Amino acid sequence: MLTELRTLIAVARHGTFAAAGDRIGLTQAAVSGHIKRLEDQLGHSLFDRTGRAAILNGMGRTVLARAEALVALADTLTQPLDLTQQTGRLRVGAINSVQPTILRRVMARYHAALPRVRIEVIPGTSMELLDKLDAGQLDMAVVIKPAFGLPPALKWQPLLTEPFVVATQDGSITDWREAVQSQPFIRYNRKSFGGRQVERYLETQGLDVADWAELDDIPAILAMVADGLGVSILPQAEAYAAKFANVHCLPLGDTDFRREIGVITPLRESEITARFREECARDAAMQ
Repeated sequence: MLTELRTLIAVARHGTFAAAGDRIGLTQAAVSGHIKRLEDQLGHSLFDRTGRAAILNGMGRTVLARAEALVALADTLTQPLDLTQQTGRLRVGAINSVQPTILRRVMARYHAALPRVRIEVIPGTSMELLDKLDAGQLDMAVVIKPAFGLPPALKWQPLLTEPFVVATQDGSITDWREAVQSQPFIRYNRKSFGGRQVERYLETQGLDVADWAELDDIPAILAMVADGLGVSILPQAEAYAAKFANVHCLPLGDTDFRREIGVITPLRESEITARFREECARDAAMQ
């Protein structure tokens, strides 16, 4: 039955029998056969069959949750009991700001505990990394929390939050609204989740800004602010503390305007992935 359960998980994740077959190397007919065999064994239909989409019904969602737990447990049977002998590759997607801080600390402790696991860090924006994780190209991603819901096959582990501030060269300005409206504005790129947060915040505050540049690189924006080229609204990330020390930071007076950073992993994660995620949570709790 494990084979059929794996097929069920693939269909739930990829949405159609054909897409699931492409991912796990089966024909659409073979996928359909696996699902029918599973339904016959359980005595229940698992999908609402409408068009090409494969939509789980209530029973299907219940079986899926149990299937993921059973398959994850079965996968641990081939893993060494001594974690120092565990081998494998862990593909971690990570936004730039977490790589020299939480990721660096976690990797050091993780390598000490599981020295034979090779860690590959893949950089990118949160959106790029989420797409790669959903496509199975990553084992986990440390990213900014998206404003939309995650695909059902993924789960969110919160780690930390960072307040947004106005960065300016002019230390004589104390009102952040005056700063963003009276000086040229350097925009945090709206293709990033954080940049979209800034865009929505400005809209809710009813503020128009005279933006003349848009970048995704926070250190570069801070360097431009320090050079007197404008002001910006940025998350006060630990990784860039030295850069923030070169500018004046004005609080927004809104403690709820923060970006949240966390780990996204598949619901069915390997043991080495779960260990890394748990270590990330422990590190965040200690800071």
